[in-house]
Amino acid sequence: MAQKIAYFIAGIAAAGAFAIALTSNAQDKAAKPTPTPAKNANVSAKKTGKKMQTVENTEKIEKITRTDAEWRKQLSPLAYDVLRKKGTERAFTGEYWNEHRKGTYLCAGCDLPLFVSDTKFESGTGWPSFYQPVAKNRIADQADTSYGMTRDEVLCARCGGHLGHVFDDGPKPTGLRYCMNSVSLKFVPETK
Repeated sequence: MAQKIAYFIAGIAAAGAFAIALTSNAQDKAAKPTPTPAKNANVSAKKTGKKMQTVENTEKIEKITRTDAEWRKQLSPLAYDVLRKKGTERAFTGEYWNEHRKGTYLCAGCDLPLFVSDTKFESGTGWPSFYQPVAKNRIADQADTSYGMTRDEVLCARCGGHLGHVFDDGPKPTGLRYCMNSVSLKFVPETK
């Protein structure tokens, strides 16, 4: 009987510690400042190989829309599933998870430059990971409650394509991990 009481008390203590950890984690997240993109980072211009400066958040992103039939015609079946139906490619199978060349990552749906190789890091997850976008207004985020979890989904600000998710376990300076699907991106290598 005493052993059952001890297990019961230990269970209550563990539940209390878990609740305190959750509350502390939520407070830490709320206290984190919103990161701003680094100024003067170089970004390769689309298919020209020339460099351009990081775009400031004041840039107006013109939305584009296409019909479902147009998206199906433009994208591969996997790219359509991920970009338009919020699917996910399997870890360690995408083209860019192990890409190490310098260059720019564009949205595979509309060619909007989203990330640069200087902000890419090895996350060990099997998906390309970045600690910040080219400019915050190039992406949009929204709550994703699929699969019984709550995550922050990342979308292309121009075409609304699903890119992946953002987590708060990334490296400095932002502490963020933009975990993207390779098939949602198009890589343009930097030319010398």
